[in-house]
Amino acid sequence: QVHLVESGGGLVQAGDSLRLACVASGDNFNIYAMGWFRQAPGKDREFVAAISWGSAFTTYTDSVKGRFTISRDNTKNTVFLQMNGLTPADTAVYYCARHATPRSVLRPEEPNRYNYWGQGIQVTVSS
Repeated sequence: QVHLVESGGGLVQAGDSLRLACVASGDNFNIYAMGWFRQAPGKDREFVAAISWGSAFTTYTDSVKGRFTISRDNTKNTVFLQMNGLTPADTAVYYCARHATPRSVLRPEEPNRYNYWGQGIQVTVSS
């Protein structure tokens, strides 16, 4: 069983930065791609970013490109999401997730490609 635990969320003002972290339990963290998603009230869960198992590949949704950076530390079973230039539109519950297929980044924007999810963490950006 794999458990994912997010941290680093909170209430910030527009223009501020936050760094989310997600720690994974279990083995083989270093052979799975990881993703970040978010869900705002009344909206569907939205893809934010993903990173391959060895960090060679990253991808982002258009609305966060140039502001957010995904990274990982396989020695600590942790994936990060550095969020700069936050706006109220970034307000959501953020989730980390582990891709279901080892050594694959197939369709990382699709939630059904992931089989383990964290409990989510609130990020609120005030104007």
